[in-house]
Amino acid sequence: MNSAYLYAAARTPFGRFGGALAEVRPDDLAAIAIKGVLGKTPGLDPSVIGDVVWGCANQAGEDNRNVGRMAVLLAGLPVEVPATTVNRLCGSSLDAAIIGSRAIETGDADVVLTGGVESMTRAPWVLPKPSRAFPAGNVTAVSTTLGWRLVNENMPKEWTVSLGEANELLGEKFGISRERQDEFAARSHNLADAAWTAGFYDELVVPVPSVDLVRDEGIRPGSSAQKLAGLKPSFRPTGTITAGNASPLNDGASAVLLGSANAEKAIGSAPVARIAGRGVSAVEPPMFGYAPVEAAERALKRAGITWAEVAAVELNEAFAVQSIACVDAWGIDPAIVNAKGGAIAIGHPLGASGGRILGTLAARLRDSGERYGVAAICIGVGQALAVVLENVS
Repeated sequence: MNSAYLYAAARTPFGRFGGALAEVRPDDLAAIAIKGVLGKTPGLDPSVIGDVVWGCANQAGEDNRNVGRMAVLLAGLPVEVPATTVNRLCGSSLDAAIIGSRAIETGDADVVLTGGVESMTRAPWVLPKPSRAFPAGNVTAVSTTLGWRLVNENMPKEWTVSLGEANELLGEKFGISRERQDEFAARSHNLADAAWTAGFYDELVVPVPSVDLVRDEGIRPGSSAQKLAGLKPSFRPTGTITAGNASPLNDGASAVLLGSANAEKAIGSAPVARIAGRGVSAVEPPMFGYAPVEAAERALKRAGITWAEVAAVELNEAFAVQSIACVDAWGIDPAIVNAKGGAIAIGHPLGASGGRILGTLAARLRDSGERYGVAAICIGVGQALAVVLENVS
């Protein structure tokens, strides 16, 4: 069995809902990320890419009809380069990397380009198609930006609560206070700001042409738990979750180039990290925020290591409460988690987030020289994914 390696990663800056990237189509954002990651390996002939696996959670608007293939064509890759689009909601681009790594390990391809995209701003409203022409009653347009839509009536009602209400339930279950959530969120903003200021993201983030956005749009320097404490709860009158301690709605794209050891010559650079373990797990839909706990444990077991050997963790911050619950369950030092900021500050464009955390993790390990790291992400409807990276740089 071959090993799969991460050779390069790139992403766009993440824009706020209705913000700087609002006028950019998702297929164009995806093409920009593809060109960005290939720009880091200029010696690679794109025709040797065996497959492109692309993540996208919505696929209801301009990102429909296999946005991965559309992005490959828009990026100017040879028409012979194939592409598929996968959907595991928030975990789509991490799933893409997992699928790509398996293709390399089995020998189906030597080079696989993976990534994901989401424009939550441009997600359309949809109408259910009538079973016959000219229905007599009113029809409701449903937003496809986030959450459940056009729900099957056979789905248990307790499973289809909003993402926010699900995390209020999670906070109740584990007794996680509003204060802890606000402190976690403020840390995310301040670490992201510090990382950008120090130049950490300069090599990872590629600009979007004709858009004046040089860094992630949602970061709020100088955030504090005291400031966040003034925000009103978003889902319950006396709840703990606010717009300040949850990830926002965002637009953006990420890309990760994977290859075998034999691909080093074709790619023209040495690999950064090895895909050492993978894990997937599922729980009851409302408890989706806690699902990374088991996914990471499975990935560690398959990598043959324990938490004691893990030096860095990138956990996608869908909500502060679920991130805290996972870190508590793992019993790890919170300081190693999202040391360059997380999704509460950077943003969470659903289909792009998995590629972002994987690329960030590889860069953290490369810079620190430490050996192992974990990237993990919770997924709506009760799932999670995790990947263990081994630094080989």
